[in-house]
Amino acid sequence: MTDILIEIGLKILQALWFIAPAYAANAFPPLLKGRNPIDQGKKVGKNRLLGDGKTIEGTLGGIAFGMFFGLIQMYFQPMIPSEAGLAMMNIPLIAALSVGAILGDMANSFLKRRMGIKRGERVSVINRLDFIIGALILSYPLYKVGWEHVVILIILTPVIHKLSNILAFTLNIKKVPY
Repeated sequence: MTDILIEIGLKILQALWFIAPAYAANAFPPLLKGRNPIDQGKKVGKNRLLGDGKTIEGTLGGIAFGMFFGLIQMYFQPMIPSEAGLAMMNIPLIAALSVGAILGDMANSFLKRRMGIKRGERVSVINRLDFIIGALILSYPLYKVGWEHVVILIILTPVIHKLSNILAFTLNIKKVPY
């Protein structure tokens, strides 16, 4: 039983290590409180292309923070035993994870605007997985993450996302706790 728990713990660590730059990229934009929307107020039909929540500052800052976090991982990875089986971070992979996270979030915002869902409205669990999907798609040519890691991320990310949103709401970073 102990061996199984250790194996599960290791798989969770491997999944979180791999996706950490995407988590960092996704978490950082709200901290910047950007003022310059990427869509510059343009509409498709009667709805905004992306909305005020997707800013130039947030996009660039999120990608930069994801890259920074990944570079920290690169610095420490030689100190981690290879038996841990962690993804070997490199600049192309870190960039793909960071950019993919931001693009996944933007794609979801684009789709929500097409459906008439306003910024901050509660939506399905896909809203908590959009950045992961983008990061996985963009990083796939560089790193083939195992199916068990994907399952772990699908299970853990909504929980982590919910807890981080509650914290951001408590700290007055977000206007809603979801």
